[in-house]
Amino acid sequence: MADQKTIHNSNRTIIFDNYMENMEERPLILISNDDGVFARGLIELIEVIRLFGDIVVVAPDSPHSGMSHAITVERPIRIHKLQQEDGLVIYSCSGTPVDCVKLACSKILERLPDFVISGINHGANTSISVLYSGTMGAAIEGSIHGIPSIGFSLDDYSHEADFTRAKKVVARIFQKVAEYGLPDGICLNVNIPKGEVKGINFCRQTRGKWMEEFEKRTDPHGRDYYWMTGYFNDAENEARDTDTFALLNGFVSVVPVTTDLTAYNAFQFMQKWKF
Repeated sequence: MADQKTIHNSNRTIIFDNYMENMEERPLILISNDDGVFARGLIELIEVIRLFGDIVVVAPDSPHSGMSHAITVERPIRIHKLQQEDGLVIYSCSGTPVDCVKLACSKILERLPDFVISGINHGANTSISVLYSGTMGAAIEGSIHGIPSIGFSLDDYSHEADFTRAKKVVARIFQKVAEYGLPDGICLNVNIPKGEVKGINFCRQTRGKWMEEFEKRTDPHGRDYYWMTGYFNDAENEARDTDTFALLNGFVSVVPVTTDLTAYNAFQFMQKWKF
């Protein structure tokens, strides 16, 4: 608990504690993820956020990375209570990260949570990855319900990843969202560098894409299958205001995300079309 104490005694957290004094009750915070209910990143997130409110965790019972905003429609969804104690209840869910948030908001919780937090994901979710990420799917679903929501990711895929710095970042950013709120329909995509944290940058999403490559392989029964590999192609690697640039240079990237995918700048181009 030493790390919690360090966070709790920081000036920023004391400010948050003063903010909480004006609330009638401790905030109700819904936590989910896409790495599964037993993922270390989720456990570390609970440890930090528990300082700030009462937590209900509803997370997939197995890893669901890359599920984006998928929902379950062709099979039943089951939940199982794994743990209950003062200020913390943990459920596993057979569905996707978005299923977890939907079920929590409509069936499990007696009221809508004050915040939805997803993560801490093992691996970054910058640029176009926000469209594939189950971590961000859960956060975006929270914003659809009108709840201030944040998705946290650490740029480290290792199961032995060090979350010490990441937990301090989580505390600082959560405090700001709790104090100031977020615009309606907006959630935050927060990516944390693996090593030293030089600061926190507000960024835009990098324009880029994953260049998928599929390796053809053969299983022991002689049947062909494909394994996806590839690499990320940054289309603007010289730009300094992007999430990718921030992360590569040791800064936390904070990108506001909305569900409105309308390309407003295309309307003028389309005016010359005639029907």
